[in-house]
Amino acid sequence: MQMKFVIFDIVQSSSHEYIVNRLNPSFLNKRINKQNMASTGLLVISNFKQTPQTLKAIEKYVHSLYVHINVPGSATPVPSWGRFISQLYVDGATLLTSCEKLNMNILVGPLKQQGTFDSLRLKPIDMIFSDARCTEVCEQLRQQLQIEKPPIYLADDVVVTDLCEHQQSKPLDKLQVYENVVLGGTFDRIHLGHKIFLTQAVLRACRRLVVGVTTQKMTKSKILNELILPVEQRISELREFLQEIDSTLHYEIVPIDDPYGPTNSDPNMDMIVVSSETLRGGEKINEIRAKNNLKLLDIYCIDLVENSDRKGPKESKISSSNARIDLLGTRLRQPEYHKNLPSEIYIIGLTGNIASGKSKMTQRFQSLGATVMDCDKIAHEIYEPGQVCYDKIIQHFGRSILDNGRIDRPKLGAIVFSNPKELERLNDIVWPELLKEVKRRIQGLPIIPGEIKIVILEAAVLLKAGWDKEVHEVWSMLVPLDEAIRRVVARNNLTETAARDRLASQLTNKELVARSHVVFSSQWEPEFTQKQAEKAWNMLKEELQQKQLQTKHNL
Repeated sequence: MQMKFVIFDIVQSSSHEYIVNRLNPSFLNKRINKQNMASTGLLVISNFKQTPQTLKAIEKYVHSLYVHINVPGSATPVPSWGRFISQLYVDGATLLTSCEKLNMNILVGPLKQQGTFDSLRLKPIDMIFSDARCTEVCEQLRQQLQIEKPPIYLADDVVVTDLCEHQQSKPLDKLQVYENVVLGGTFDRIHLGHKIFLTQAVLRACRRLVVGVTTQKMTKSKILNELILPVEQRISELREFLQEIDSTLHYEIVPIDDPYGPTNSDPNMDMIVVSSETLRGGEKINEIRAKNNLKLLDIYCIDLVENSDRKGPKESKISSSNARIDLLGTRLRQPEYHKNLPSEIYIIGLTGNIASGKSKMTQRFQSLGATVMDCDKIAHEIYEPGQVCYDKIIQHFGRSILDNGRIDRPKLGAIVFSNPKELERLNDIVWPELLKEVKRRIQGLPIIPGEIKIVILEAAVLLKAGWDKEVHEVWSMLVPLDEAIRRVVARNNLTETAARDRLASQLTNKELVARSHVVFSSQWEPEFTQKQAEKAWNMLKEELQQKQLQTKHNL
């Protein structure tokens, strides 16, 4: 049956169920808001052709969504739902328009249990939705999950029962299930591609699923590898996802330092799931197992999911690398409150290693409206004759570093960047005086009542000097080490050895990320770096405006 889908208003019936009327869309917003629709919902799907419209109808009212495919008593092979589930994940990622993408997990356990819910392990759910009048199923779920609010039925329509076209039309031997299934990957910040990949494995496992998760040893060459989560965190998030979609399996999630992990030694494995990109790896595993007199694995290969967002340097497939690129210019963590800082001036400490692109990024923020202070230029000024630093530097390093009475910074750099103790001594002289001068200049800035002035403080030494407590938050520039060396050699006319010495005296990119609230990378085209700057700037402006409104409201 073809159903015409419309936006509804929700009303409560005498039986305490929620039914829908075909009214003006604005009514839906009012009624849902009045019901305080919270962040997590469960959707019971029966009208399969209407799933995209169903998702669009509820996307504004939940941030996370579990999906139960309602096929009670179905005797068809569970793997036959693989195609539909993959398409459902793609629809959820590509058709929805809200700023925050809906985090959707599709439940496999109830499919294996033929519609029963004995082993559900879900986060607390606030509301159940259904695209048809599946009263018995929805009520069973409501009671089992202890949900106070009655279900919302998006359409009082006949359930579609012709499921054949939604199942995977392959021979039964291609829909086989296995006792022991294995797969591997980085699994950094579980995304759409991961969910499809993992779900195809879960659909085909009936007892045990082994997942190898790559360690740092295997991720060093990946794009923005500094942003890859620790392997322990990736394993934890992976286990949580798998337990939610199907808690009937035994999961063995292990860190791996090579592409083969336990597959080269575990005799109790039956099938491996790979992508079209890693198919050769699966074949190589069987070659190793043959040499070790182990049973060969059946190989199930899934296609890569195409990436619809091809902006900037992104790959054509949905990948963790793309997800990390999307993190540039966004908030990695919330800044801490520092009571010693002014409320009418918001100070961003912009840092990064030599040749990372700090100065150009500072110029971008200045063009967007920020007041900028370049600590390197201020340091030049306090190096001048007659300044406190000048006399102390000459007293320690001698007059050989002078050129026409002024400190020759390249001569001084040659000394300190090849000798950590001398660099530490120079920092002890300069950093306190530099911080005093920076504070003096910030305090002298003109303030407009009712406005928050944004100051970008460009300081390579920010974190090593402990100045992160002198700014509201830290923003950092990243470039790969090899690219930084290339830039330093070309820009400063240094040897590669000298360039490495300079970079060795600075924080690693991993350390920068660990102490930053926002990060950028200038390793691609300038236009893409500009977009990162605009993303961060717009985010900050919106946050500060909300802060001002909240302050006025409290007054």
